[in-house]
Amino acid sequence: MKVGAVVITMGNRPDELRALLDSVARQDGDPVEVVVVGNGSPVPDVPEGVRTVELPENLGIPGGRNVGIEAFGPGGRDVDILLFLDDDGLLARTDTAELCRRAFAEDPELGIISFRIADPDTGATQRRHVPRLRASDPMRSSRVTTFLGGANAVRTRVFADVGGLPDEFFYAHEETDLAWRALDAGWMIDYRSDMVLYHPTTAPSRHAVYHRMVARNRVWLARRNLPLALVPVYLGVWMLLTLLRRPSLPALKAWFGGFREGWTSPCGPRRPMKWRTVWRLTRLGRPPVI
Repeated sequence: MKVGAVVITMGNRPDELRALLDSVARQDGDPVEVVVVGNGSPVPDVPEGVRTVELPENLGIPGGRNVGIEAFGPGGRDVDILLFLDDDGLLARTDTAELCRRAFAEDPELGIISFRIADPDTGATQRRHVPRLRASDPMRSSRVTTFLGGANAVRTRVFADVGGLPDEFFYAHEETDLAWRALDAGWMIDYRSDMVLYHPTTAPSRHAVYHRMVARNRVWLARRNLPLALVPVYLGVWMLLTLLRRPSLPALKAWFGGFREGWTSPCGPRRPMKWRTVWRLTRLGRPPVI
């Protein structure tokens, strides 16, 4: 199976980007073809053979990754598997691409693999980086209902079936949108603890737009994908969880501003999932109300 990789960059981490590309070049088996997308910025120097695309403006994370997908042909069809890797990450092992090939070859229903993210100094995995509710043991691999955006592998037939990431989201929840559409089309998602991307421990709230976009995109996610009866339940649960976390007043104001924006702005096409997909998500341990 042919493997490609998409990396988006703002051009502000040239050393980390080079280290990531070197770790991709060290992968066992056939070489992984890499495309680096400069998301509104020039691409720093990259090794020979790495293709680059420089966008005149920042299209956001899903928009930049969609450009990277199309660099491998419509829907990425020139390869069988695409890796999506953060530009400040680093593949910890040299057999990750081979593990992906083997996993997809052995399981024809498998559409997406979520890697384990570990701190390069401590080896610790943050709870939020384990894409399931029972996240206390990051070393346990399992079927899951979503995946990590900057550390994953996708069978390109998934894009042919359900399309790419939602450009309009710009940042936050674009992975869950794609995951729900993939699951609705019959694909499965695995979290694999043995496929590791080293990444420094960070807090998502470091982004200035975090609280607004998390809230806005949560509403868009529900409006686009859930049966009407589940939309108020899903959003009500997340509002309650947000309040229980006791955010600061500025963060709460940004969150409610984003929540309002999610209802008043276009969210893209609505394609509600089938009720049997709701049941599948429930059996996998995460019903689409949380």
